[in-house]
Amino acid sequence: MSRVDITELVRLRTRHPEAVAEAAARRARRPLLRPTGRLMIIAADHPARGSLAVGDRRLAMANRLDLLERLCLALSRPGVDGVLATADILDDLLLLGALEDRVVMGSMNRGGLAGATFEMDDRFTGHRPQDLARLGFDAGKLLLRIDYEDPGSLATLHSAARAIDAMAERRLPVFVEPFICHRVGGRLGTDLSAEAVTRSIAIASGLAGTSAYTWLKVPVTQNPDDMARVMEASTLPAVLLGGEIGDDQEGAYEKWRKALHLPTVQGLVVGRSLLYPVDGDVAGAVDTAVGLL
Repeated sequence: MSRVDITELVRLRTRHPEAVAEAAARRARRPLLRPTGRLMIIAADHPARGSLAVGDRRLAMANRLDLLERLCLALSRPGVDGVLATADILDDLLLLGALEDRVVMGSMNRGGLAGATFEMDDRFTGHRPQDLARLGFDAGKLLLRIDYEDPGSLATLHSAARAIDAMAERRLPVFVEPFICHRVGGRLGTDLSAEAVTRSIAIASGLAGTSAYTWLKVPVTQNPDDMARVMEASTLPAVLLGGEIGDDQEGAYEKWRKALHLPTVQGLVVGRSLLYPVDGDVAGAVDTAVGLL
């Protein structure tokens, strides 16, 4: 792992909080897409929604030093374009100098805490569009979960649409991650059937006053063979999300490989399965994912 000096990080935060803005101002930037037109983004915005588990390890992502070391290693690998995270993590990575020449994507709505009764009322508690523009970040991401039986979904739809408008005004790409959800026994679950994913893509694509800067961040369907038909629902560029893959790492790679051949799919945004692989080899997991592109 790349070693992180937590003492120095805390010293900077304590004595020089302005160092975050200074690091953002001098950060070497790059275009969202390289000439290949493909994207490989490491996702690490799970903790801010109280989602700390990886497989059967309930608090796997709770150790911030460990997470930062895994992120620094992943970001150092050839072919990795950038990171998706909340402000606290991105601030740490700025201070560590790990975001030079990388795509920086801010996570915008983290209010729908995992397991909460208000989970579907997914408020925008993370980066605002003006924050992303002020810090010189490259894109934003919002989660759009829709439960037809939960009125909180309407508030999320409305706020998501206005956030997309605000991002478009600043000419900042926004990656929308849509799901159709249902509660079973009080627990919220996502529907990965072909019909549900198709419906979620259609809804997300039509939000706001323009889709010019909108990307989709979509899961692979329950039956990966359905992806070709599902992705016909929109012409918006899309990336695949990793999600929970359990112990079958190779099976996940195969699902991603097939979907990456579809015309609208431009890359991967994957977090836990690469940062916390079953065999512990972060560099190997990241390199394999990059190789799929």
